[in-house]
Amino acid sequence: MARRTFHRAPEAERRHDLIEATLDCIAEYGLEGATVRQIAIKAGVTAGLIRHYFQSKEHILQEAYRIVIGRLTEKAERVTGDPETRLRDFIVINLTEPVANSRSLSLWASFISRVSVDPELAAIHREGYLSFRNALEGLLGDFLAARGEDASPERCRRLAIAINGLLDGLWLEGCLAGELFGESELVEIALTSIETLLGLRLRPVDANRADR
Repeated sequence: MARRTFHRAPEAERRHDLIEATLDCIAEYGLEGATVRQIAIKAGVTAGLIRHYFQSKEHILQEAYRIVIGRLTEKAERVTGDPETRLRDFIVINLTEPVANSRSLSLWASFISRVSVDPELAAIHREGYLSFRNALEGLLGDFLAARGEDASPERCRRLAIAINGLLDGLWLEGCLAGELFGESELVEIALTSIETLLGLRLRPVDANRADR
């Protein structure tokens, strides 16, 4: 098991390093196997230092889950350009690296198994879900308005729920069995399906832009 190199640094950086070590342990051993001892070994520190920065194992797991959720959503929420470009890039980003890969799935699956029984993790999950859906609603509203279509809040909400479900399913397909699909096949399926939901066509994907 490779250790991270731990060094003297400001408190925020130290906390970040410990959370990264926690995520490495979860990806390798699962939630139950990510003990304080294992995290300390991975980080190259003492268990006492971890307890200095985090009240308990549950606390560091909560912070780690915030990081996981943030990484699954933050890049997509920072899309730029005209309304159509932003909506299309949002979709592409959620179905390509680094959002869609085996490590992301492993971490997500480890935490999601605890969400229904852990109120703190459930709250973090809900916060991340609503943040993602709200961002998608905004993108849909801007796109529909630019096309002169009905962009009412209720329509955008219902479309966002449907599209989020579609993206979740295709994301799982890509993470679990990406080798079974052609390059960009899942993205193309998503865009075609969303065009059907919207009743509107989207411009083809700009590969150079989508890689950013």
